[in-house]
Amino acid sequence: MKREGSRNNVQLTSFRFSTNILRRLGEELNPSPSQGLIELAKNSYDADALHFVIEVTPSGKESGTVIITDDGDGMNAQEIVDGWLVLGKSEKIHKGLTRLGRQPSGDKGLGRLAALRLGSKVTLKSVAHVETGVEHRLVIDWDRYSENSLVEEVGLKITTTLNVDERPPGVQITLENLKSPINRGEIQKLARGLILLADPFNDNPSGFIPILKAPEFQDLERMVEARYFKESEFHLVADVDDQGLSRASVNDWKENQLFSANHQELRPTKKSEPYKCPKVSFDLWAFVLDADSFSLRQSRLPDVRRWLTEFGGVHLYYNGLRVAPYGDKGDDWLGLNLMRVRSPEVRPSTNTAVGRIVITDLNKSLIQKTDRSGFISNEAFQEVQQFATDALNWMAKRRLDEAEKKRAVARREAPKRSEQEKSTVQKAISVVPDEKRVLIQDAFDKYEKARQAEVNALRKEVQLYRTLSTVGIASAVFAHESAGNPLKVIGQSARNLQSRIKKACPDSYSDLFESPIERILRSTESMRVLANVTLSLVDHEKRRVGRIDVHQVISGLVALYGPFFESRDVQVSTKFAEGHPCLYGSAAAIESILSNLLSNSLIAFESKPPGERRIAIRTVMVDQQLELRVLDNGPGIQGIDKSDIWLPGQTTRPNGTGLGLTIVRDTVTDLAGKVDAIEKGELGGAELVILLPVIGD
Repeated sequence: MKREGSRNNVQLTSFRFSTNILRRLGEELNPSPSQGLIELAKNSYDADALHFVIEVTPSGKESGTVIITDDGDGMNAQEIVDGWLVLGKSEKIHKGLTRLGRQPSGDKGLGRLAALRLGSKVTLKSVAHVETGVEHRLVIDWDRYSENSLVEEVGLKITTTLNVDERPPGVQITLENLKSPINRGEIQKLARGLILLADPFNDNPSGFIPILKAPEFQDLERMVEARYFKESEFHLVADVDDQGLSRASVNDWKENQLFSANHQELRPTKKSEPYKCPKVSFDLWAFVLDADSFSLRQSRLPDVRRWLTEFGGVHLYYNGLRVAPYGDKGDDWLGLNLMRVRSPEVRPSTNTAVGRIVITDLNKSLIQKTDRSGFISNEAFQEVQQFATDALNWMAKRRLDEAEKKRAVARREAPKRSEQEKSTVQKAISVVPDEKRVLIQDAFDKYEKARQAEVNALRKEVQLYRTLSTVGIASAVFAHESAGNPLKVIGQSARNLQSRIKKACPDSYSDLFESPIERILRSTESMRVLANVTLSLVDHEKRRVGRIDVHQVISGLVALYGPFFESRDVQVSTKFAEGHPCLYGSAAAIESILSNLLSNSLIAFESKPPGERRIAIRTVMVDQQLELRVLDNGPGIQGIDKSDIWLPGQTTRPNGTGLGLTIVRDTVTDLAGKVDAIEKGELGGAELVILLPVIGD
């Protein structure tokens, strides 16, 4: 019962949305036109379409048109009202698998909005597979939303008419008067997205086949259709079953099995425990891109290279649909390129392989990020990555084993073949007339002598670098071990002694103990620096070949050596040419050159009377080449002829290896440069001069 004079009043209301929310949602969800159109393709996939056709005309101009057609289940009027027009909600997550057994990809109902906003007018035509006798039509004029302030003020009308043209079930969406041109770059992204969306491997009879029609860019149309899987050299096939157990095999280009593995062989590091992930299948096609491999193939090598540039990498498919960004350009989520750097002979890169990982996850153990940019890195996803990595490592190991076997056979057979060929030549010489036989035999003997000298030189060089590898491994192990507990214990113990002696003997500490304890601490720090330098030099990342800023590498190495120089009272100065000269090589190569030269200077100072110790590093540009000079004020080159300093094993030190300048010479030669030495340079000591070709500033 309401009281007289009461001021209480109840008014029912609800949230209302500005028409601007449609624009903002469309732009912020998918700022790229191609990505918005891909979202419409996903809707067609969820509707069990076998074919999805998108026609863009004209592609590069405003006021163009986009027509999307599929042959899916279509929608009736009520499904358009309750589903297609409801933003932020999707019934797909409650429906389970589709009629064709597909797992629906959409779960927010927002993806299509970005595409629908591309034009000023949208026309939807739909024929549902459950009522093919009628067609439903809906027109959305976005200009009407600009004229009104609230979304609910704009009414929409669905018109149902007889299907007089007997259109098959499916949906057609027409976007008219495009607000901005869809240029070649967007068409290229669209082409790539379509071919990778559901079934780019074309081995599923009920798969999803996207078709692009862009008359202005027919080369991109053809790219959607092109497939070169049969041109691969190796095909890796691996899978994880619903118990977490795996298996794998590698086939040749004719699909003949080369080798196979069970779960224990694939997962040896985890005591063969099952993978904690849903069912996974992994296919990888690895290509050998050289003229010899393609000499008898039907495809052209340049075409395959371009195709791999666009589609190379390992793509991920979740419940039948591709998930970005895995396998996109620049997204090497399995680290193929890094693994190839470590073992280039047997490992593919993203530009020499294309693959797919298909995950069947009905229990939704993988969680997609809110912005759909991949999966959250939970245990299940990490196990998928680990399985793929294990399969790749296994394939590389088996291929390396086969390569080693072939090399072993070649080493055994090479001397036999050489002797056979030599015998053949001798027989041929024996039948030559007497007057010419002596000349030919003499020429052949000289050739044989020169060839044997070359073989001996190569054997010595191989032995040299085997020795260097052994030294490097031993140094790296020593550096790794010493940089940890031993040096740490020595340093801490010396500081503890320092503190205790200061307290126990405050009056005599500076006279009796300070100097030796400080020497221990400085020496410990020098050992730590040396260990860090050694580990840095063998860092695999620095062996990657590419464009190298020489000044940056030099500065980094000098800084790394800094404490070592300081402990030995060595002053190091740098003076660089202007700009940033670069060369094509590796940081490890430059560091190898400079480290050996700096080490030689430090060793030379040991035989120099006490006094100022100086090292200078200078660069200047000389005729499009970078001249690098390393000079010191040590005793210079003495006790050995200058021409002999580059020879392996030649040294004036009792315990020296004589390998440092040999490495410098060979490394500079590999970089297409030149090296020379001055016995007594500008500072009075040795001066090394290196010329290196640069590739730009």
